[in-house]
Amino acid sequence: MISINDLDFHFGSRTLYDGANLHIKPKDKIGLIGLNGQGKSTLLRILVGEYKPDGGSISMGKDVTLGFLNQDLLSYDSHEPILIVAMQAFGEALDLQKQIDETLLEFETNYTDDLVDKLADLQERFEALGGYTMQARTEEILEGLGFTTEELQKPLKLFSGGWRMRVMLAKILLQQPSLLLLDEPTNHLDLPSIKWIENYLAGYEGAVIIVSHDREFLDRTTNTTVEVTGGKLVPYAGNYSYYMVEKEERNEIQKGAFENQQAAIRQAERFIERFKAKASKAKQAQSRQKALDKMDRIEDVAPEAAKVNFSFRFSVQPGRHILRMEHVTKKYDQKTIFRDTNVHIERGDKIALIGANGKGKSTLMRLVAGTEAPTAGNHQLGHNVIMAFYAQHQLESLRIENEILQEMIEAGSKRNEMELRTVLGSFLFTGDQVFKKIKVLSGGEKSRVALAKTLISEANFLLLDEPTNHLDMQSVNILIQALDQFEGTFIVISHDRFFVENVATKIWYIEDYQLKEYPGTYAEYEQWQEDREKEAKKNGLPSPSAPKPLPKEEKKADASPAKTPSPDQKKALKELAEVEKKIDEREKELAQYEAQLADPQIYQNAAQLKDATLKFEQVKKELAQLNDRWEMLAEM
Repeated sequence: MISINDLDFHFGSRTLYDGANLHIKPKDKIGLIGLNGQGKSTLLRILVGEYKPDGGSISMGKDVTLGFLNQDLLSYDSHEPILIVAMQAFGEALDLQKQIDETLLEFETNYTDDLVDKLADLQERFEALGGYTMQARTEEILEGLGFTTEELQKPLKLFSGGWRMRVMLAKILLQQPSLLLLDEPTNHLDLPSIKWIENYLAGYEGAVIIVSHDREFLDRTTNTTVEVTGGKLVPYAGNYSYYMVEKEERNEIQKGAFENQQAAIRQAERFIERFKAKASKAKQAQSRQKALDKMDRIEDVAPEAAKVNFSFRFSVQPGRHILRMEHVTKKYDQKTIFRDTNVHIERGDKIALIGANGKGKSTLMRLVAGTEAPTAGNHQLGHNVIMAFYAQHQLESLRIENEILQEMIEAGSKRNEMELRTVLGSFLFTGDQVFKKIKVLSGGEKSRVALAKTLISEANFLLLDEPTNHLDMQSVNILIQALDQFEGTFIVISHDRFFVENVATKIWYIEDYQLKEYPGTYAEYEQWQEDREKEAKKNGLPSPSAPKPLPKEEKKADASPAKTPSPDQKKALKELAEVEKKIDEREKELAQYEAQLADPQIYQNAAQLKDATLKFEQVKKELAQLNDRWEMLAEM
C-alpha cells in the first residue's frame, strides 16, 4: 500500500531519519513508538505531505486515502452543531443531498421525465455513498466518543479543546480512509471512550498507524510495532508487549555480537601495533588495518531507560487523617455534581480517581485541594499536611523567560544545584539542556518540568490531575518509579491504565453523584466492574454505572433497615468515636507546642523550654498510642 524507501529528513543540522525503510500493508495496525523528539509525529506529517523528505522516496497507491488526527485540530472552530461538523466527512453525499433537494423543489413547477430520471440517478448515487444512514452513523460514533444526544445539536465553539478533538476524530473515522494516522488519540479521551475506540479499531478495515504513550491502548489496537531509533524505522511483528520481550532478546544478541567484535578489533590493533614496523610482518599488518577500516562496526546497546535517583524529603510528617470531607454537596447553578458525599483520606493512601469525563473528577480534586468551595458540607485538612497540586493548566504558571534549572531553583525546595540537576536528569534533562528557556520547550517538556517541581516541593500530599498527558513512555516510567518511592499520600486522575495499575492501591470512582471506593488495584477493579455489568444484564437490570435520577429533595432515600450491631460492636463504635475526638485534640495540642518550640524567644528561658519540650514529648507519645488504638478498633 505504502513503501518508505531510504528516507532522509533533517531539521536544520539535526538528522531525524537516515536511510529509513518501512512497508505498510493494507490491514496493518502499527504502533509507532520512540522517545520524544525522535521524529514519530514528523513521519506522519511526511506521509500526508506536510513535510518534504530530504532524500529517498515514498510510494503510495493512487487509491490510498489518508486521515490524520493531530493536535493542530484543537484550534478548529465553528458555529455549526457538532453533528453537522462531523457529517462534513460525507462531502460528496452532502453535495448530492443538496442537488436532490433542489431537484425536488424544481418538481413543483417543472415535472418532466428528464427530471424524474435525474432524481432517480441522484438518489441511487446518494444511497451508494451511504447517504441515508450517514446521520445515524455520525450519531453512533459521536455518542460512542462520549457526547450525549442533546449535545449533538450544540455549536462546536461551545466545547473545550479536548471535546473538539473528539469531534475531529469522529469526522476522520467517518471518512474511513485506507490509512488512519492517529497522533496521541487517547490524550483527550476518558476510559469509556478509549475502550469504545479500541473496539472500533479492532474491526476497522483499513490500516492504522498510532503514535501513543498508552501501552495498554497499543496492546489492544496494534499487531505491529515500529520503533523510531537512530534515524531508522525498526519493525517488530507484534504489539507493544511483544516488542518489549523481543527488544530484550535482540539487545542480548546485539550486546554479544558487539563485545565479540570489540575483542577481535583489540586483537587486530595489538597485532598491527606490534608488527607494523617489522619488514617481515609489515604486509600482514597493513592487510589487517585495511580490514579494520572496511569493517561494518556493530553499535553497542543503548543504555537502559533513565531511573529515578533522587530521594523525597518531608519537612514534617502528617497525622493519620490527611483529609476529611463530610456530607459534601456541589452544584453549578442547577446542575448537581455531588450530593451528600464523604471523602476520607488516610496517611499513605495511593489513590487513582478514574471514570468518564464530566462526572466531576477535576471538580473533586479542586474540592480536595480547597481551591473550590463546596455548596454544602465540611472540609477538614489533617495535621501537618503539606499539599502540592499538579494540573495541565499549571503549565501556564511556569516563567517562560527562566531557564529550566533556574525555574527549579526558584521553586524553593532548598536543594543545591547538583541535587536539582540529578532530579532533572531523571526527567530526561541532561547536560546543557538544563539551560534551555521554558519558552522553547514542547508541551511534553513543560509537563516534565512542572512534574519535577511538584515532586521536589517537600509536600507529603500530592494531587496529580492527568500527569501522563504529553509524556512519552520513558517519562511515564520515571513518574511510576518516583511515585513508587514516594512515602506520602497521593491522588492521581489518569486514563492511562498501565500507569494506574502500577501506582494505585485504591480506586475511586463517581457513581450516583457519590464518591465510591474500590480497595484494590485497577485490574481487580476492572474485573469487578465487568462482573457487575454481566450480572445486571443477566437480570435485565440497567448498568450499575448508568446515572440514576436524583431523588426529590423532600423525600428521604428509602434505605433498607441496617443490621443491628451487637453490644460489643456498639461499644467499639462508641470508643472509636471517642478515640477520633481525642486524636483531633492531641493533634491540635501538638501543633501548639510545635509553634512554641519554633519561637526563638523560648530559648532564652530554660524553665519554659524544658516544660514545653516535656509536654511536646508527652502529647506525641499519647498521640501514637491513640493512633494504634484507632487502628485496632477500625479493623473490628
